Amino acid sequence: MGKLLVHKGEIIEIFSANTSSVLELPLVSSAISAGFPSPAMDFIDIGIDLNKHLIKKPYTTFYGRVKGDSLKGIGIEDADLLIIDKSGKPLDGKIAVCSVDGEFTVKIIKLDKTGCWLMPANEKYKPIHVTEENEFVVWGIVTFVIKSFSNKSVAF
Repeated sequence: MGKLLVHKGEIIEIFSANTSSVLELPLVSSAISAGFPSPAMDFIDIGIDLNKHLIKKPYTTFYGRVKGDSLKGIGIEDADLLIIDKSGKPLDGKIAVCSVDGEFTVKIIKLDKTGCWLMPANEKYKPIHVTEENEFVVWGIVTFVIKSFSNKSVAF
């Protein structure tokens, strides 16, 4: 069974999660040093199934492909893959996929005494103040971000 397109828009594409497959990948059993190289890298001895690790609630989990750069300040960039849990709680500080007046967006939830704000993490974009006049739904909460570095280069 392949992925099923649930929504395609200018900001995000949402797909259903297919968790029926099992694929155990090798996992380095020790921490990977970002400082000095570790000789322990020679020991790969256990496996990990990313479906089991990343998807805790298969029936309420969806994937979303990001389009745009409104969250680049927190490391979420164009073409990143989001894992979205529709049963997640929309709490202050959570990253959420929301529908505002029929348009999907992914932003950081900010709750304060003036109400609900959808916050970008890029100064090019303005916060969205959600009011009673808006048709507003928190569609799901982002639980993981999967990045691809194959099409990106790093300059030093």
